[in-house]
Amino acid sequence: MQFRLVVVGKVKEKWLQQGIQEYSRRLSRYGKVFIEEVPDQPCPKGSALQQQALQREGEQIMTRIKPRSFLVALDIKGRSLDSPGLAALFQRFTLQGISEATFCIGGSMGLCQDVLNRADMRLSFSALTFPHQLMRLILLEQLYRACKINAGETYHK
Repeated sequence: MQFRLVVVGKVKEKWLQQGIQEYSRRLSRYGKVFIEEVPDQPCPKGSALQQQALQREGEQIMTRIKPRSFLVALDIKGRSLDSPGLAALFQRFTLQGISEATFCIGGSMGLCQDVLNRADMRLSFSALTFPHQLMRLILLEQLYRACKINAGETYHK
């Protein structure tokens, strides 16, 4: 399985960078991991300008999504899964012949409607709002946990 993360913005905090590197390394035992960053657009005041900035981010995101990749958009309004549920989703991918999953994390403005419309699934990690940089680390940890579950390996609770 290939895991592709298409994310908006750069991670500036060293502790987050270290955590992301660690979970990327752990996850690479179960499949290839790719992280592609899209530049964070300035968030101007005013809904029309904000919508234009969001659209520019979306256009850059869409160019990085492979046509056959299963796209999971992280969206607060998406479907909630527990860790075993995420593991079961990966098992279904295997049965359906899906070899690559792309997970998309928007920036401070979220994801544009075009990306949400392209998504094969919208996934919510919580009704809470997390910084998009921290969400990258949380996502990688949960992907790793799901792979451990599917491999029948123990992982701390």
